[in-house]
Amino acid sequence: MRAVACCATWVRGGHGVWVVRWDYCVVPDVGRVPVVADLTLVTVGAMTANVAGYLLQMLAGRWLGVAGFSEFASLLAVQLLCAVPALALQNVVARELVRGASVAALRGLQWRCAVIVAVVAAVLVPLVTVVLDVGVAACAAALGAAPALVVLSGEQGILQGGKRFRALAIVLGVAGVARVAPALAVLAMGGGAAAALWAAAIGIAVAAIFARCVAGMRAFDSSGPPVHPSQTSSRWLSGRRSRSATRLSGWSPRSAGSGLRHCAALSVRSNAVGVLPVLRAAQVQAALMALSSADLIVARIVLDTEDASRYALGAIAAKIAFWLPQAVGVVLYPRMAQPSHSARAIRDALAVLSGIGVVAVIGAAIAAPLAPLFVGRDYAPIQGLLWVFALQGAILAVLQGALLSAIAVDRTAPAATTWLGLAIEVTVMLTSARTVPALITIAVVVAAATTLSVAAVVLRTAEQNRRDQPQRSPS
Repeated sequence: MRAVACCATWVRGGHGVWVVRWDYCVVPDVGRVPVVADLTLVTVGAMTANVAGYLLQMLAGRWLGVAGFSEFASLLAVQLLCAVPALALQNVVARELVRGASVAALRGLQWRCAVIVAVVAAVLVPLVTVVLDVGVAACAAALGAAPALVVLSGEQGILQGGKRFRALAIVLGVAGVARVAPALAVLAMGGGAAAALWAAAIGIAVAAIFARCVAGMRAFDSSGPPVHPSQTSSRWLSGRRSRSATRLSGWSPRSAGSGLRHCAALSVRSNAVGVLPVLRAAQVQAALMALSSADLIVARIVLDTEDASRYALGAIAAKIAFWLPQAVGVVLYPRMAQPSHSARAIRDALAVLSGIGVVAVIGAAIAAPLAPLFVGRDYAPIQGLLWVFALQGAILAVLQGALLSAIAVDRTAPAATTWLGLAIEVTVMLTSARTVPALITIAVVVAAATTLSVAAVVLRTAEQNRRDQPQRSPS
């Protein structure tokens, strides 16, 4: 298959002035990404990071005790919320790179976002300290890691948008180990939550430097000859020109206008990457992360210390089910950002995420009796609820895939549904939930209703966008 597109050519006009001439041409269709191989690579890297994170939480639960772990888990949840701008930046960088932005412009955006996040984090330290009743040093460590997370995610976005999945897998794995290993060492030596969080922050900064080095070299890639990222759009536009546009089937003025608008956007994108797209994506990511973490924060407020710690440990099962299929969204995201492939990529992503979620819930039910052996008998009361926690995480993973697809096409309206779900969840929990089973039941019901609503919207929107694209002609 070949697609109708437009080609920009510099020509000399009157009085020796150079102007851009837009011509329609036929370009090869985007080749099918070796999805299975890419998923395998990214899954290995992501799972390395995730296993390290789960190990940190389990060992912290044992070493800090029931009382100390509550503070540590609450601040990890806050740190996850502070990672929202970082995740949003990664998605925007990957999307804009696919669409032709230069790496230099994207790195400039990355550093602007890091400065903004650093300022906001500094302002939030005293507020979070009072609200959660935690130590100032521990809170400062949790929030202080946010700027480094932004830089790290920006570099990951460059790798993701360039489909350099082998390098991305390495960075994901190294970043996870670099964050967890120093914290575990501190905890093993008897350090408290504050010292462990500061060690983790230093590890994240080291990982960001490593990611920058990897993104600047091609040694970790095996996907063809090196190509400077700034050449992405020019290569996409350099197809073989058609000498008879009238022979292209499905030609219409509407498709012509759509193609010209898209190509005109590509011509300025490399120098027009601003903070606003990151803010739009951030509010989508914020809605998702808030919905996935609000129950942990509310648990600290409405439950006693011991039950809050038990809920925090049960939430590890939710996080496993949530982050387990992370590679699906990472690998399919560049295809979601291409309008001609978006609808199919979204359907594939939601189907795979649902299947993995079913497996995760079954696995949690089977492995539940082993939990007290790893974390201690104090947590035995939540053993029978682990599959419910995993169900919450699995549902939120599907929601994450749906919201990622919305960011990929720069349509962030579905986030409003997620914010509404968050408001309902927090209100109901604060007014009527006083036990662990009540909290997790409310979280599952709200997550399911929100996911069904958002998935329906993004699938309908993607199908509409596909129909609006210029029609293709047979090769």
